Amino acid sequence: MATTAAAVWGRAEQQDFRARVRGCLLGGALGDALGAGAEGRTLAELRETHGPEGLAEPAPAFGRRGAVTAATQMGLFTVDGLIRAQVRRDTGAWHPPTDVHRAHRRWAATQRDWGPDERRKDNGWLACEEWLYTRRNPTRASLTGFADDILGTLVTPKNPDADDYGALVRSAPFGLLVGWEPALVWQLALECAAQSHGAPTARLAAGAFAVTVHGLARGGTVETSVARALEHLADHPDHTPVTDALDRALTAVREGVPDPGRVTALGAAEDRAEGQLAAAVYCTLVGEDVRHGLRLAVNHDGPSAATGTLTGALLGALHGETALPPAWLAELEGRSTILELADDFAMEMTQGPALHGPTDSSPGWLTRYPRG
Repeated sequence: MATTAAAVWGRAEQQDFRARVRGCLLGGALGDALGAGAEGRTLAELRETHGPEGLAEPAPAFGRRGAVTAATQMGLFTVDGLIRAQVRRDTGAWHPPTDVHRAHRRWAATQRDWGPDERRKDNGWLACEEWLYTRRNPTRASLTGFADDILGTLVTPKNPDADDYGALVRSAPFGLLVGWEPALVWQLALECAAQSHGAPTARLAAGAFAVTVHGLARGGTVETSVARALEHLADHPDHTPVTDALDRALTAVREGVPDPGRVTALGAAEDRAEGQLAAAVYCTLVGEDVRHGLRLAVNHDGPSAATGTLTGALLGALHGETALPPAWLAELEGRSTILELADDFAMEMTQGPALHGPTDSSPGWLTRYPRG
C-alpha cells in the first residue's frame, strides 16, 4: 500500500504547519490592512493625526477598518493556483507556473467584472467570493501582466522594466511549500514573478522572499532563512541590488533602537521591490511582537500596505496564527475566506491524493479546485 501524505506528517507536525500557513496568510492580510490606513500619507501626517508614534491601530481605508488591498487579493489567488497545481498533478499535468498564471488571470477578471460569472464552471470557489470583486490599488504591471493569456517566462518576461513590489507581495505562498527543496521554491517564485514583473530585481526579490518564508515555515530563524536566500541570490548575475539590500537590513539591526528613519533608509519609502523586502526583513528581526513589527513597518512616507503585507507574512510564518492580535483579526476583511483557503492549502499539502484521486472520486474537492 502506498504511503499517504497524512502518514508521513505526524499530527503535531500537521498542526504546526497549519498554524504557520494561517499565520502567514492572515499576518500578511493584517499588515496589508494596517498599511492601507496609512497609504498615501507622510510620516509627519500620520504623527499629526495619530500622535508621535504614528499609526498604531487599524484605521479606515476604502470605507472601513480592516480593508485589504490587491496585495492580499493576489496572494490568495497564488494559494488557489498552487492547490490547483497539486490537484492537476494526479492527471500527469504538472506545471505549477501555468496553474498560478491561470489563477492570477482569474484575479484579473475580478478587477474588471461586477461579480462572479456563474457561467464559468472551472473558476472554483475563490473566484466566487463577492468581496474580492473590487479594485484595491493594484500595480500597473500586475494588471497588464495578466491582461491576456500569454505566459511571461524568465526568457521572455512580461513588463521587462517593471521593478516595483507587485510580484513580491503575492509570493509568500510559494514559501509555504515546505515539502519542496528551497531551490525549487526559488525557481517557482522567479518564474511566476516574470509573469508580470520582468526586471531582475523584482524577480530576485520575490525569490528571496519566498525562500525566507520557506525557512520560517520549516521552523528556522529569520537569520538562517535570509542566509539561505542570500545563497540563492549569489548564483545569479543580477543579484547585487537585492543582496545589498538584505545585507543592509541585517546590519541595521545592530545600529540602534528601531525607528521609522531606519525603515525609510532601507527603502520602505520607495516602490522598488528590493527596498520593500529589506524593510520587511528588518521589521521582522527587530519587532518585539507582531504589533510592534507591523507598526514599525507601516509608519513611513512610502507604500505602507506593501511593507505591512511583507512584514506580516514573515511574522506570521515565524510565530504562527496565535501570535496575531485578536482585535485586529476581528475586523479583518475576508477573514473567513483567508482561513478557509489556508486550511485547504494545509490539507492539500499534508493529505494530497487522499482528497482526490486520478478519477473524480472526491467531487466536492474537485468542485472547489477544478482540474480544468
